[in-house]
Amino acid sequence: MTTHFITAEINLQETPIQLQQEIEAELQKRGEPLRWAVTRVDSDRQIAQVEAIVTVESDTEVSL
Repeated sequence: MTTHFITAEINLQETPIQLQQEIEAELQKRGEPLRWAVTRVDSDRQIAQVEAIVTVESDTEVSL
């Protein structure tokens, strides 16, 4: 098992719960999230930047 630092851009959602669900779904595609944080919001583009630490099995590659 290895850990990876990743960043992702997520479209802002109508509610905080929907945003959290969208973030968690995107991170699951890249591994098992250990922690994550919204580090920037671009209100003009309606995008949130998320930084996360995820774990993946050693034989699985992560495409960034």
